[in-house]
Amino acid sequence: MVHIQEQGDTVVFTVEGWHKLWALRSELRIPRANILGARRDPEASKEWGIRALGTSVPGILKAGTFYFDSTGDNKPTFLDVQHRENTVVIDLQDEEYNRLIIEVADPAAVVALFSPVAI
Repeated sequence: MVHIQEQGDTVVFTVEGWHKLWALRSELRIPRANILGARRDPEASKEWGIRALGTSVPGILKAGTFYFDSTGDNKPTFLDVQHRENTVVIDLQDEEYNRLIIEVADPAAVVALFSPVAI
């Protein structure tokens, strides 16, 4: 699971518990301006990809850096999902990763956090 916290203009994604070991990553810091949006997508972690670094146990866990042909930009995706029902996809620009597919405690709150503000 990933905990999300805003620190000024930066969003900190902290990988919790044993997931740090499985994902080979404990934290991601991303400028808020580089986050395009978020959506709830329980099926996103089922997509097939090539694991670069991390862990994949089919049907149980995906954590780490993966490459997916469907993105078309040759950038990796960061995943940390064990319970698919709590999965959100966060689209990024100008970052090491093209998107984050992560499990969070409250998917609706995360989607709302990254939704564009209506003027």
